[in-house]
Amino acid sequence: MFLLRDCGRWAAASLGRRLPLRRLGSDSAAPCSPHFDVVVIGGGHAGTEAAAAAARCGSRTLLLTHRVDTIGQMSCNPSFGGIGKGHLMREVDALDGLCSRVCDQSGIHYKVLNRRKGPAVWGLRAQIDRKLYKQNMQKEILSTPLLTVQEGAVEDLVLADPEPGYPGKSRVRGVVLADGSIIYAESVILTTGTFLRGMIIIGLEMHPAGRLGDQPSIGLAQTLEKLGFMVGRLKTGTPPRLAKESINFDILNKHTPDNPSIPFSFLSDSVWIKPWLSWNSLCRPGWPRTQKSACLCLPSAGIKGVRHHRPARSNIFQLRPEDQLPCYLTHTNPRVDEIVLENLHLNSHVKETTRGPRYCPSIESKVLRFPNRVHQVWLEPEGMDSDLIYPQGLSVTLPAELQEKMITCIRGLERAKMVHAGYGVQYDYLDPRQISPSLETHLVQRLFFAGQINGTTGYEEAAAQGVIAGINASLRVSRKPPFVVSRTEGYIGVLIDDLTTLGTSEPYRMFTSRVEFRLSLRPDNADARLTFRAYEEAGCVSSQRYERALWMKSSLEEGISVLKSIKFSSSKWKKLIPQTPISINRSLPVRVDRTFYTGSALDVLKYEEVDMESLASVVPEPLKKYTACRELARRLKIEATYESALLYQLQEIKEVQQDEALQLPQDIDYLTIRGVSLSQEVREKLHSSRPQTIGAASRIPGVTPAAIINLLRFVRSTQQRQAAVMEHQANQYL
Repeated sequence: MFLLRDCGRWAAASLGRRLPLRRLGSDSAAPCSPHFDVVVIGGGHAGTEAAAAAARCGSRTLLLTHRVDTIGQMSCNPSFGGIGKGHLMREVDALDGLCSRVCDQSGIHYKVLNRRKGPAVWGLRAQIDRKLYKQNMQKEILSTPLLTVQEGAVEDLVLADPEPGYPGKSRVRGVVLADGSIIYAESVILTTGTFLRGMIIIGLEMHPAGRLGDQPSIGLAQTLEKLGFMVGRLKTGTPPRLAKESINFDILNKHTPDNPSIPFSFLSDSVWIKPWLSWNSLCRPGWPRTQKSACLCLPSAGIKGVRHHRPARSNIFQLRPEDQLPCYLTHTNPRVDEIVLENLHLNSHVKETTRGPRYCPSIESKVLRFPNRVHQVWLEPEGMDSDLIYPQGLSVTLPAELQEKMITCIRGLERAKMVHAGYGVQYDYLDPRQISPSLETHLVQRLFFAGQINGTTGYEEAAAQGVIAGINASLRVSRKPPFVVSRTEGYIGVLIDDLTTLGTSEPYRMFTSRVEFRLSLRPDNADARLTFRAYEEAGCVSSQRYERALWMKSSLEEGISVLKSIKFSSSKWKKLIPQTPISINRSLPVRVDRTFYTGSALDVLKYEEVDMESLASVVPEPLKKYTACRELARRLKIEATYESALLYQLQEIKEVQQDEALQLPQDIDYLTIRGVSLSQEVREKLHSSRPQTIGAASRIPGVTPAAIINLLRFVRSTQQRQAAVMEHQANQYL
């Protein structure tokens, strides 16, 4: 890292040389300006993934950010993953992205959500230590080859005539910084988050800011508008932060993490908090034992695929899975509703017509939309050494004094002290229908958008777009075909297809219900779906990850083949595994003769009570070796679970695809229609969009695959009834 006075602070990648960067004067020639293959604007979750992905593809990349020390900052909730979002993280990791590995080094509470349902819709989630995540992300970014980081604000774009043979009115050639200097680039990626004309709101007070403490981007927003991009306005918010010692946790519902905890990354054998973790793997030489916060900024030694430091201290500090921090649950009450309703006149954020997040609304929006209901408030720790608690579900923009009054009405928070007030943010976004599936804009060639600028919300959605934009910006430089993930290949494909085909009028977030092919697009097989393509087509995947994915693929194929080859009668299986409810007559599918039923070990593995360990205990040879790797054993179980169901789902998919051109009645009233099972959200979206065909309806964000099938059956039955009536009437005339 070195300082260049006229161009801001630069943090050079580990290439062992300084790049010739300097400020351009009025008489400077263009060749003297710094030139990169890819320039990424913004150091948030989309920007870091985009910059790292472009560099992994072999492009000389520059990451421009307001402040280097905010790279990887978690501006809102201290967590990653969740239902649908955990799938995105697995897919980002399969493309060799950063966030999953960094979360495995920085989490303080790991939990798999949706466990009551099948593993296809499990949601990997973790509470994250804010400081630890930011430190580990900065460590990754500042040590990535071919990647350089500079502090600076972008105010304008450098444009040139368009390339022939490509759509677009112009071509981006670089960026203009606030100090007037120019940086040239072959591709530019905008990941501006909430900074485009961002405005922070508390009560009736409004302050220009992208986030608390950072100035908004005004000039760049004006440039994009002048170029002809359709600009919209969205809003979001964040809860207040509470002092941990002021909360009465003893009377609240305690929730503990999973043990063992499942890591996010395919390269991680375990999360960083694991049994008998030594103090040596946490402390650098010379750090006193009392400096716990400093010691916790490094991952443990020995985690595969993770850089680590091996200091030489003999003191032992034991961290076990049970040392992960718990979360606590409390609820709102009628008094909270009263405070909100009595003070709506003091809340300009709620009165704004700008659309906010449907699935993470403010407490004011909850009270207005769902009156007389109790709402959950999760009390989540912000870090191992943090004194702050994040009250998930209590996003609020009332004046600070009213926020304090409302907080103390909640059980367990009667004496809670508010350290930071909650606030709302309003910002510009660009209609995502103006970008292609590669995330390149239609108007300006080689200009890419990723993250909240496209109308999404959430760290995971931003990271997913960032890695795709980074890959394609690099491929565009080398004139290679774009890397596009389809709806049939991943949640990333669903996310981008929804955005680019239908746009969004509210902050978009990922859910499993948006995905048609959930049984095949599971979190466990993201590497099989994406890693090989990314390695061969984009070159963004390391050989280490490729080899690991290759080993897993061959091991799964071998394991399934071996499981199929082991066959016993159902009665013998019942004797071998008596705790499993195997029916001697019906449970196993293969029938040899009238009285003798047989089934393979793969068939037995489909039972909920059976796993690879229990099978290997009764058939040690050749199954024992498949239990040595916990992930392999888990994935074999999942493959067995869905073997039959996948065939059924493929038939449903085929049914929808064959009829996606089926015309929907023009006079159908989705809000009042009876005889079809549709949620209120789905009814509202169908009423608003008025799709003409089943295929068009299936691409509306929020209209679930189940709703499409129900709608398809309804239309078919209606047509059959109408045809029967017409036939009956025709027969009467005969």
